[in-house]
Amino acid sequence: MRKLYELIAPCHFGLEAVLKREILDLGYEISCVEDGRVTFFGDAEAIAVANVFLRSAERILLKVGTVHAETFDELFERTKALPWEEYLPVDARFWVAKATSVKSKLFSPSDIQSIVKKAVVERLKSVYHVNWFTEEGAAYPIRISFLKDEAVIGLDTTGESLHKRGYRKLTAKAPISETLAAALIMLTPWKADRILVDPFCGSGTFPIEAAMMAANIAPGMNRAFLAEQWANLTAKRQWYDAVEEAQDLIDLSVHTDIQGYDIDGEVIRAARENARLAGVDHLIHFQQRPVNELRHPKKYGFVITNPPYGERIEERENLPALYREIGQAFAGLDSWSEYVITSYDQAEKYIGKKADKNRKIYNGMIKTYYYQFLGPKPPRRRDGESA
Repeated sequence: MRKLYELIAPCHFGLEAVLKREILDLGYEISCVEDGRVTFFGDAEAIAVANVFLRSAERILLKVGTVHAETFDELFERTKALPWEEYLPVDARFWVAKATSVKSKLFSPSDIQSIVKKAVVERLKSVYHVNWFTEEGAAYPIRISFLKDEAVIGLDTTGESLHKRGYRKLTAKAPISETLAAALIMLTPWKADRILVDPFCGSGTFPIEAAMMAANIAPGMNRAFLAEQWANLTAKRQWYDAVEEAQDLIDLSVHTDIQGYDIDGEVIRAARENARLAGVDHLIHFQQRPVNELRHPKKYGFVITNPPYGERIEERENLPALYREIGQAFAGLDSWSEYVITSYDQAEKYIGKKADKNRKIYNGMIKTYYYQFLGPKPPRRRDGESA
């Protein structure tokens, strides 16, 4: 019988429903949905599958346990009581990579990290009957997250965050992350046979993520993960199988109308190169063009974009004029749906219409708004009729 683990997938606050749907689509059972993370059950194979296929997760953690601790003594003893030997071999290289604390009596990340490391060492000393560990083997970073004195402790199976798909070598100023872009696209009804335009495409993240979805390219198939080296928990074959399955699902013959514009020619060149590295450059049309030239002859398309926020004080005075231009461009696309993520809370005022939906999403520490201006649904096509 295969051993089942609890796996934790952190995500952007406000996008838990998107990640939950992704996990269910992979066939796994959800155990808990909380702010900023979804926990689910899966075997060792699921560690590979989740890392390779999930678009909106930030990383995959293998849950070791949950402890209640209001003092450092409690944290030490309860962490030490967890069965670390089931996860860490005698030569494991392990450390507490990150500790966070919210509304808890223990709030110092460095002290939490130190205590947890000591507790794990003491546990493994008693089990392996050694006084010193070489730590020359595979890396097993530990992460611990406190909320109201309850700490969830897990091992990071991913390594570099899942937003590092491997294709974005060149970035524009204030880029949106790949995981956030993918989740925002999945919040819309856009499908590969519909038009998609990003008039502020920057390094190309929205168009590239959309093109990868259209061609069914798994986001993690071209990168490495820490848990590939965990021979005690996952077999190499499981990783090969996940990537092989991903390769079998790719369809590069799909026809798309995905476009990315930016006013900066250097940025457009970077976007084209990123698309080439992602293997989707033939599916996207990039063009140097300002937002006031946003137009398209066809109906029922989608705009999904991340315009400037004006995070710098000197840029804020330009925002009303910019968002008026956005509104004017949208007015010329009256049958389209527009989706705008921005931290600018006056966006609706200057765009000139109220959003049908407005979702609050945290982009890192920045509170942003995902304004959704919904256009009419296109008429149903007859069988064999093209878009």
